[in-house]
Amino acid sequence: MTNEEILSHVDHTLLKATASWNEIRKLAEEAIQLKTASVCIPPSFVKPVCQAFKNLNVCTVIGFPLGYSVTQAKMLETEVALGSGALEIDMVINIGDVKNGNFPAVLGEIKALKKITGKRILKVIVETCYLTREEKIRLCKIVTEAGADFIKTSTGFGSAGAVLEDVLLFKEQLGPGIRIKAAGGIRTREDMEAYLGAGCDRLGTSSAAAILA
Repeated sequence: MTNEEILSHVDHTLLKATASWNEIRKLAEEAIQLKTASVCIPPSFVKPVCQAFKNLNVCTVIGFPLGYSVTQAKMLETEVALGSGALEIDMVINIGDVKNGNFPAVLGEIKALKKITGKRILKVIVETCYLTREEKIRLCKIVTEAGADFIKTSTGFGSAGAVLEDVLLFKEQLGPGIRIKAAGGIRTREDMEAYLGAGCDRLGTSSAAAILA
């Protein structure tokens, strides 16, 4: 797999709380140079990045990183992000709802955000490190039913990141057309090739430029 092939699947990411404009601008410049799939940045940077880099595919996060903000807040966040120029949304589910067995609420929330995103891409972060196997399988069914575009393993801020075993499970359980994004802890070329080989369509990493330099 060539560098170019790998990078075309990368969401070049910087989501740390202390991110500065200079760091975000550098990330955007790298994304253009490397031809990554997108940049994934905090919502507060979406508008200035879209203004400064007209042809850049900008992704941002909603309900990030804990997921327990109310659905109405996530809906408003999504509307503002799209209005500011974002083309892809990575939302965090309410993991508390999962643990309480309130799966209709999880389904309803994803549907509500997909209604707002329309033809633009919605990725659903399920934070696998906190889930049982049964919960992971149930969420695959929910993400499929809700009509989202991707299921995403992790925020990168939980107790663990992506695990290859989860990607293989998702591949078995997801309905047709739902793609997989692995994120969190992807730090080597071997990691990237393994996740892509297992069926991921996107990789979330802040290390792509360094890994493939």
